[in-house]
Amino acid sequence: MYAVIFGKNPRLSEGEFHAFTRRFNLKVSVIEGSRDWLIFDSSSGIWRYFHWLGGSLKLVRIVGEGEEAVRDLEYSRLFTVSLYGRNGWKLWRKFGSEIKRHFKEEGPSKFFKPAKTYAMPAELILKGFPDVKDFVFLFREDGSFLVGETIKVTNPFELKKLDVERPVQKPILSIPPRLARIMVNLTEIRNGSFLDPFCGIGTVVQEFVLQGLKASGSDREEDQIRAAKKNLAWLRKEFKLKNSAHLEACDARKLKRCFRQRFDAIVTEPYLGKPLKRHPSRGEAIKLINDLDRFYYPVFESFADVLRRNGKVVFVFPAYKLSGGGIYRKERKWLGKLGFEVLGRYTDYEERHKLVRDIHVLRYRG
Repeated sequence: MYAVIFGKNPRLSEGEFHAFTRRFNLKVSVIEGSRDWLIFDSSSGIWRYFHWLGGSLKLVRIVGEGEEAVRDLEYSRLFTVSLYGRNGWKLWRKFGSEIKRHFKEEGPSKFFKPAKTYAMPAELILKGFPDVKDFVFLFREDGSFLVGETIKVTNPFELKKLDVERPVQKPILSIPPRLARIMVNLTEIRNGSFLDPFCGIGTVVQEFVLQGLKASGSDREEDQIRAAKKNLAWLRKEFKLKNSAHLEACDARKLKRCFRQRFDAIVTEPYLGKPLKRHPSRGEAIKLINDLDRFYYPVFESFADVLRRNGKVVFVFPAYKLSGGGIYRKERKWLGKLGFEVLGRYTDYEERHKLVRDIHVLRYRG
């Protein structure tokens, strides 16, 4: 039995996890879940693929339930404790001290204090994970809890490297590598041809290439294509990759002029409008989105020209945090008229942001 610990956006993380298991044909049986974690059984080697998840933090092997399960934890000279579903340093210290007493017969041990009552992957890696262990306590609403040990963590340092060490960077405008990985998983397509028609400096195409997919990218601006090529050259050298991507300047509304093939999936974040100086009113948000939809409509017409039947699209539409509170997200009936079925929708944003990513997962019915 295992648990997956979700990241900062649990609903998006859970959606990605289910898509990920289907994408890699992993047999998973869900047992129970909470806001921040999901318990499941799996006969598949899910730990072998865990590093391809973008929105989850940890994979935990469950050893038992209740305080008696502490006896089933394996000795570690240095460890920490992570609490989910409960808070408080007194409880954290209680479990740490209990584990230390249990380990006493096997040798001296000590536990270190993370920044919160749970350890983040970066903290664990810097301390020496997996030799340094992370013992996890998952609390249910009724106060009962499961006990486990973290066996895999995402590597935030690799994701940071993909972002800040490449030769061309656009910190505000480019999509985070973490989100690019999530969006690729949301397609549920393991092998096939992938296109990013708004590739910019190449973040999403980078992820295609890292995963060994047949990768293509395009952008209307020639300088963006040059930047993407520089970044891909760096990626191939840095990660010792043999595969690459086909990149060319092309208007996303006229894709069939540039690409003779049909793709299994399109994954992209398009132009989302000018940066906002303040939160818009509902009326202002409606106008902003309607203006952008006049651009997106011919883009989706163009997608229909280059997608295979039942091909997938993971597309970021804009939504807005309103000045009066709440988020405005538009329902787009015109997608259905163009042959696109909406399979799922997820939001992704930071609290300080005015713009919200409204991520759509779509299937082209043809």
